[in-house]
Amino acid sequence: MGSVAIWSLFFSLFSLFSFAQVSSSIDSTTIKIGEQITYKIQVEADSSDFVLFPDGQTFMPLEMIEAYKTDTTKTNAKFKLIKKYGLTQFDSGAYTIPRQKITIGETVFYTDSLKVRVNAIEVDTTKQQLYDIKPMIKVEKATSYFWLYVLLSVLIIALVAFALYWFIWRRKPLTEAEEIALLPPYDRAKLALQKLDETDYLQRSELKGYYSELTFIIRKYLDEKVYDRALESTTDELISRLHLLKDANKIILSKEDIRNIELILKRADLVKFAKSAPDLELAKLDRTTVDMEIDIVKDALPQPTEEEKLLDQRYKADEDRKKKREKIWLTVAASVLILAATFIGFGLKYGFPYVVDSIVGEDTKELLEGTWVSSEYGIPPVTIATPAVLERVEMQAIDSTQATRRSAFSYGSLEQTLDIEVSTTQYDPQKEQKIDVNAEAEQAIRGFENNGAKNLLVKREKFETPNAAQGLKVFGSLELPVEGSSNFKTGEYTILIFVSEDKSVLQKIVLAWDNQNPYANDIMERVINSIELKKAED
Repeated sequence: MGSVAIWSLFFSLFSLFSFAQVSSSIDSTTIKIGEQITYKIQVEADSSDFVLFPDGQTFMPLEMIEAYKTDTTKTNAKFKLIKKYGLTQFDSGAYTIPRQKITIGETVFYTDSLKVRVNAIEVDTTKQQLYDIKPMIKVEKATSYFWLYVLLSVLIIALVAFALYWFIWRRKPLTEAEEIALLPPYDRAKLALQKLDETDYLQRSELKGYYSELTFIIRKYLDEKVYDRALESTTDELISRLHLLKDANKIILSKEDIRNIELILKRADLVKFAKSAPDLELAKLDRTTVDMEIDIVKDALPQPTEEEKLLDQRYKADEDRKKKREKIWLTVAASVLILAATFIGFGLKYGFPYVVDSIVGEDTKELLEGTWVSSEYGIPPVTIATPAVLERVEMQAIDSTQATRRSAFSYGSLEQTLDIEVSTTQYDPQKEQKIDVNAEAEQAIRGFENNGAKNLLVKREKFETPNAAQGLKVFGSLELPVEGSSNFKTGEYTILIFVSEDKSVLQKIVLAWDNQNPYANDIMERVINSIELKKAED
């Protein structure tokens, strides 16, 4: 019994001596909302002792906003270490800063818990002058090239429209031949005679060329107004046809007029085929006779009736409509060809599915290529980039014997193309916690099944974020329910679980998506690569 008392006294004295090495204090026990207090831990240790101070959000329910560098001073053979932390709270009330764990060598020490009162800020409107609401501050938007795409689209459309107008719809200037072709047969014949006068056939005594053109003029006129085979008929056939038309009262010509035409045509035949050479004055006389006979034929033709004039107007209107329809079809065909060429060109460069999705406006593609949001969720925060802001999810009541705070944020659902969930659970660091990450993963998998997913294939591996935070990755394939039906679609899921070193914080990211959608695969890859866990010293 004496030995037991001695050993008890020894351990009591050792305990008192040990606790004397560690002390904690705060510079104020009462603060206002958002105001900072300084929490100080002072340690006396030998120079050979390794001292480990609290790290991370171990001061909950107060939030650590900054951990200052350790201040070291030497007193005799001992080192005095002072570690300061900046703490705050944004809700009024009475709070207790939990005991903090300090490791000196292989021995663990705990500080005393400290009480802090956070008061709301009272505003005395009788003393404090009220001011108008400040105007909104204009924030510069992120650089966007949307205006450039619109400008290029407008320029391309304008260029295509101009090309269609220039080559199809524009009234093109007529050539001389086209202008002559639009003249009535009589005016054309008269103009042809004037041009024949301007030639030098007679000056060079080229009677064959002269008579060829002269007879072509009279034959062409007769072909258009009298007999539609006048150009290909022989002289005898043409004259015979004129006599028949005269006898049938289809044309009022005298025998003398027909005889004059016959003489000119036969003389031309002799010049062309028998190499006859009439006098130049006779050639000029024949030209005058042809001019006169054209006038006579014109007067000999019966005047068109009102019905014939109406038919002629209808014919012209039909021709105009026909030409307009041809222009419309040419425009449609050219537009289709341009669109097809553009589609094939972009399809060969970017892929035809991508081009089709760009045209129809595929929702997931727009999310991938839209403006992403990089934000922090929960305390301590999980930094993650997503195509849309995650919305806070209402949580069930917290079991005070386990978690002290729980928050969750999400976007989408299993029935949609994307499902993103981020949750943070905080525990009392002073209570022994045993967080089973495999059980947490199983809970997330059961959540998939409870929401309609089936046939889950589960794989596990270690995971490390870009800022070197390590955790567990559970991933695999599953079948997702299709919204609004009883069918299923193949998909993938990824569950990332992180636990703080002091076992006081559990962070979980749960992702599920339709892996048949290439844009959903790219989105989730980008989301996973963006995940970072903020450390205390960040």
